Amino acid sequence: MSTADKPIHALDLPQVDPLPPETQRYFDICVEKLGFVPNVLRAFAFDIDKLNAFTAMYNDLMLGPSGLSKLEREMIAVVVSSINHCFYCLTAHGAAVRQLSGDPILGEALVMNYRAADLSPRHKAMLDFAAKLTEESHKIEEADRQALRDAGFSDRDIWDISAVAAFFNMSNRLSSAVDKQPNIEYHSQNR
Repeated sequence: MSTADKPIHALDLPQVDPLPPETQRYFDICVEKLGFVPNVLRAFAFDIDKLNAFTAMYNDLMLGPSGLSKLEREMIAVVVSSINHCFYCLTAHGAAVRQLSGDPILGEALVMNYRAADLSPRHKAMLDFAAKLTEESHKIEEADRQALRDAGFSDRDIWDISAVAAFFNMSNRLSSAVDKQPNIEYHSQNR
């Protein structure tokens, strides 16, 4: 069974058919670059306005200008998703960490327990903050932000760390609620 034939989540929300031309072009670019359309996009394709809102926020946070590298943003996504036990995001973003870092061990360590990974002090501070924001956001205080500054992050970087962590907390919960399934292609990538 191909990825396109497998259910992508537990709800009966069929994709808009036909897709608007702009959306179809976006999906075609995914196939060209990745070899498939990520199920997260297909899951939102029952409502093009929701799909557009999701992709605009995702693209801004994960691909837009930032003092954080693409790898650092993916690392945050994986650590947040690990804490939340989000199968979809761990699979998809774990593959991205493996690909961007060239290090399958780092990808696996972040999926299982980021504290076991061989991390720089900068990355340890960043992921400690993302973890605390995920587990007990109400306990974030100035000392937590200062620890990031001490590790070399600017206030804008702290905003971006927080925004990426917050986005994946939302996305994880939605993925879990609807039992979103990752594309099978992610499992074997960059191992």
